[in-house]
Amino acid sequence: MSAYRFDRLKVLVIDDNQHMRALISTILQAFGVQQVDEADNATTGLQMVKLKRSDIVIVDWVLEGMSGIEFTERVRTGTDSPNLFVPIVMFTGHTQMEKIHRARDAGVNEFLAKPVSAKAILSRLVSIIEHPRPFVRTKVYFGPCRRRRRVEDYHGPERRLDSAAAAPLPSTPKNHAAAP
Repeated sequence: MSAYRFDRLKVLVIDDNQHMRALISTILQAFGVQQVDEADNATTGLQMVKLKRSDIVIVDWVLEGMSGIEFTERVRTGTDSPNLFVPIVMFTGHTQMEKIHRARDAGVNEFLAKPVSAKAILSRLVSIIEHPRPFVRTKVYFGPCRRRRRVEDYHGPERRLDSAAAAPLPSTPKNHAAAP
């Protein structure tokens, strides 16, 4: 299955569909996650993020009241957010590229398409562990770096440069913290 031990991981699953919450919770428990909390809406999910100090949040895009996108934006930029850096995995049946970009631009770490599978959930957990993305703060965005490629691989007009040396920044979290 997996070389990882997930027994200390605390995961919050937010979805208004009880069966989907149960499915994801069961999959997580099969991976060894012992603490899976569930919320049936984003408002309750925000309260639980504050109280439970989740390590990872898995949230549906489409929710009554506050959407998964609005939830993510509140976690990333809310003045009362207890953990701006909590990894967020968004899942949805709407997989058009503009939806994926919208989730990325809200601050989502990973994206899952429905129907979800155990393999896909495991893949996102492993990605969060093995390839944590540094966080970026700009005038209009705060969240995980939206670039999936290494800085050295990008040669476009918006390539990040170190203003002092005018050289590409190394791929370290401290250097990605301030984007132009």
